[in-house]
Amino acid sequence: MSSPARVLRDRMKQGVVAAPGAFNGLVAHAVAEACFEAVYISGGATANGCGYPDIGLVTLPDMCRTIKQVVEASGLPTIVDADTGYGDADMAAQTCRDYAAAGAAGMHLEDQVFPKRCGHLDGKELVTTEAMCAKIEAAAAAKPDDDFVLIARTDARSVDGMDEAVERAIAYRQAGADMIFPESLRNEDEFAEFAQRCPGLLLANMTEFGKTVPLSLERYGAMGYDIVIFPVTMQRIAMKAVTDALTVLKRDGSAEGLFTSMQTRQELYDLIGYVPSEAWSQPRS
Repeated sequence: MSSPARVLRDRMKQGVVAAPGAFNGLVAHAVAEACFEAVYISGGATANGCGYPDIGLVTLPDMCRTIKQVVEASGLPTIVDADTGYGDADMAAQTCRDYAAAGAAGMHLEDQVFPKRCGHLDGKELVTTEAMCAKIEAAAAAKPDDDFVLIARTDARSVDGMDEAVERAIAYRQAGADMIFPESLRNEDEFAEFAQRCPGLLLANMTEFGKTVPLSLERYGAMGYDIVIFPVTMQRIAMKAVTDALTVLKRDGSAEGLFTSMQTRQELYDLIGYVPSEAWSQPRS
């Protein structure tokens, strides 16, 4: 049976892969039911789900618990945010081992100084290229097999410009990264330029309300990107619905006016494959 990483690599060979973000097992199962080929776990969305901002407060064990839930619920290759690797090069290596053991198909490390900031905020600081390469080399040496997808994210575009981002990306590939994730590119021209100057496997981040203009999955594929993540899309949709519903509940003192906006009991049971009169076993898509 192929490993999740092998499955992911095979799917990338067929074309660009969309990976919606899932912040728990139920959302991950819905991603699989919607016939996506991969799923993504955002460190920011995981932190937000705990009531934290995206500043590196989520721990390695926190993320591993989420990985196990998402992998088990979805059966999909799962790409996971590893932030700055939870410490030095040795911790980056341990992160790789722990993520793989939890079921991840790949992970990305970023070159920000800890405590990191959301990639689409200003005021970021970068570690040196040499320090980031040391983390990549350590993580690459800790990979469980050659298929595990080690992704290096660089935030250099919005700190030091495109030339520095490309230079770092090339160095990161040489240090052992399988794929490059250029964060906070602004528009289609920048994505096309980066792909041309840094050939190889590439990941694009299609997050909302940030520095990147919306582009279609097909357009990313045409420019040479292999994976497009939608890290916080489902959480933003869900939390807007939650806060709107709480407003109605507080105002009316009843949830009756919200019924048409809800997933019904039967729809939930259908999603998770539960028939009350039968023994349940977790469905795997």
